[in-house]
Amino acid sequence: MIKVGIVGGTGYTGVELLRILATHPQVQLTAITSRKEDGLPVADMYPSLRGRVDIAFSSPDKAKLTECDVVFFATPHGVAMAQAPELLAAGVKVIDLAADFRLQDVKQFEKWYGMPHSCTHVLEEAVYGLPELNREAIKKARVIGNPGCYPTTMQLGYYPLLKAGVIDAGSLIADCKSGVSGAGRKAEIGLLFSETSDTFKAYGVSGHRHTPETVEQLQRMTSDKVGLLFTPHLVPMVRGMHSTLYGRLTKDISNEALQALFVDAYKDEPFVDVMPFGSHPETRSTRASNMLRLALHRPDNGNTVIVLVVQDNLVKGASGQAVQCMNLMFGLEEGTGLMHVPVMP
Repeated sequence: MIKVGIVGGTGYTGVELLRILATHPQVQLTAITSRKEDGLPVADMYPSLRGRVDIAFSSPDKAKLTECDVVFFATPHGVAMAQAPELLAAGVKVIDLAADFRLQDVKQFEKWYGMPHSCTHVLEEAVYGLPELNREAIKKARVIGNPGCYPTTMQLGYYPLLKAGVIDAGSLIADCKSGVSGAGRKAEIGLLFSETSDTFKAYGVSGHRHTPETVEQLQRMTSDKVGLLFTPHLVPMVRGMHSTLYGRLTKDISNEALQALFVDAYKDEPFVDVMPFGSHPETRSTRASNMLRLALHRPDNGNTVIVLVVQDNLVKGASGQAVQCMNLMFGLEEGTGLMHVPVMP
């Protein structure tokens, strides 16, 4: 059994980890930290876990994290890099759901996250945790930087096109929408029901911290310089993400050949569903699952290809992907504990 610790178990990604790991056949939940909720049974905060999770939250100083095999950080940026060295020295593997180990460019990290990186020696060995594109490195990793939710959709949506060299890498446009849970579990006026319901808005238009992360990874797919315009939007739903990706075709290619690029790239991927050409994937078709679905369009058979990508921002966009990485790191079948059927309606 894999002894698992979770630092920051009270947020949305934390409880999503608990939901998934509670029924994982190879996991023993060992420690769940929360300084404020020390001693409170997890199921008292989250009744959905009654009968599944029987341990209590413990303050970080009491939690025996060094006795775990792997520790997930479902915390604000900056927490994992402060604790990772001690855990690694004790032989514990680290999976960070924040941004501490996503960006290899330290200057970009410090610019966008407004803090110095205090753990660059660990960052150097960290592996970017997108299994579909980085599987072999994840298997050997001690430290995983779990991808952001938006970057997951953009990378998997653009990868086959950039790899084949059929689109202009310098003029990528990503129009993306997320449910309110993507902002985390916190008390802010802008996240209140009366503020987010029955409205729709863009944010981060002049610049968003997921842009440098995405560009850094997209640049690995092509020798051409990547240029990305990324605009996120907040939509009045709890969970779900829809990204509409635009690429300008630079080669004469048929629709059948475009579809074949995606089918070939993801034919063996358990959590990427390439739908028939011209399909319209919906966010509810992935709700509460680790599945990402995508479909291609080509308006008027012109020189623009559109990729529609949907996922659950809390699962494939965060906690599910982290568990996918854990499975690979410990030599388990990749889908162990993750084969949930999406919830509809």
